[in-house]
Amino acid sequence: MVQLRELDVRQILRDGGMPFQLIMDTFSSLAPGEGVRLHAIFEPKPLIRQLAQRGFTHTARRLADDDWEIEFLPIAAADDTPKDVGETIWPDPVWNLDLTDLPPPEPMERILTRLETMTSGEVLFALLNREPLFLFNELRERGHEWVGNFDETGSVYRIMIRATPGDRTDARN
Repeated sequence: MVQLRELDVRQILRDGGMPFQLIMDTFSSLAPGEGVRLHAIFEPKPLIRQLAQRGFTHTARRLADDDWEIEFLPIAAADDTPKDVGETIWPDPVWNLDLTDLPPPEPMERILTRLETMTSGEVLFALLNREPLFLFNELRERGHEWVGNFDETGSVYRIMIRATPGDRTDARN
């Protein structure tokens, strides 16, 4: 049985706050196999999509007009999302980039530029000062695989990206 942490962000949302970082910090601190029961005032569809990319499935229940309970459970390793590619099959990175001191969109631009020069199957490792939400879409469009998470402090996002396999090509080439 999956252990669930309770996280109630209803009052933060009612007060006009943005609990996204609190939610992501909670997910980053989960032990393997642990999930979250989130209490919110609406169904957070963008968050649900983001957490699906991080390996979580969800069940949303509307309890009242402004009272939702969403349970996020870890998806089995057999899931086919890019986030669940086993790290054991990844080669060591050929590029290591510390981009924590750069403002957006420079880290994303540098990563995408470096990926264009890499051989299929090579891996890039990068450190970022936030979760690269816009980068995920660009990587998906280009067919790259990636795994990532926050470090134990929750302040640095670590990402490994495997360059596009040879049987996939960027539509712009």
